[in-house]
Amino acid sequence: MSQDDVPESLRTAADADRPRGILTPSDRDFLLGRKTDYTDHSKKQKRNRIRRRVRNAILDFSILFEYLEERDRNTVFDPDDDEREAYTQGITDMLAFLHLGTMGYHTPFKDMLSEGVGKAEQRLAGSDYRMVTVEFNVDPVGQIDVDEVIEKLENEEFAQLTDEELRAYVRLLTMSEDFSPESSRDEIEGHLEEYTKRVRESADVRDRKLEELTN
Repeated sequence: MSQDDVPESLRTAADADRPRGILTPSDRDFLLGRKTDYTDHSKKQKRNRIRRRVRNAILDFSILFEYLEERDRNTVFDPDDDEREAYTQGITDMLAFLHLGTMGYHTPFKDMLSEGVGKAEQRLAGSDYRMVTVEFNVDPVGQIDVDEVIEKLENEEFAQLTDEELRAYVRLLTMSEDFSPESSRDEIEGHLEEYTKRVRESADVRDRKLEELTN
């Protein structure tokens, strides 16, 4: 696989000149199929080395959480503007990798997620008395009544649309041969200024009304 064959979302991650992370440049070439002259034995050895590094990287996060200075952590999560999108994708894919990898694990992912967020909140508060409730549910998007969704849209009953209906409707749109993300973006950007203006106006009216009620 050449650099041109890599999906756009992976271009930065797959850059052949990127320094070593958990994966070495050689590991990346192996996984991306950019280097194929491996024997069956060398492939097995390569996979074993990658697995060991990933396992040890997971253990390293316990040390990073406890001992990496705050300024260093903040710097890690402050990428350059040209890398921000790829970095966000990396964080998203890291969570996806953990969720997928811990299916069937002896401790459910949601329990580990809840405990992890709780520990972070206690670190922020500097107190074990900081306790939070973390909700995590995986609810599949099922079938929707398209006519009902269309009726809500025609009547501008946007508040009545559920997240499930919105996500399913957008997916159905992308399946249509007449749908073009590029043309849709141009059309939406054409209305964005007017939309933003109306949002600001509604916020101003709301603030004035609230001021009148509280004075």
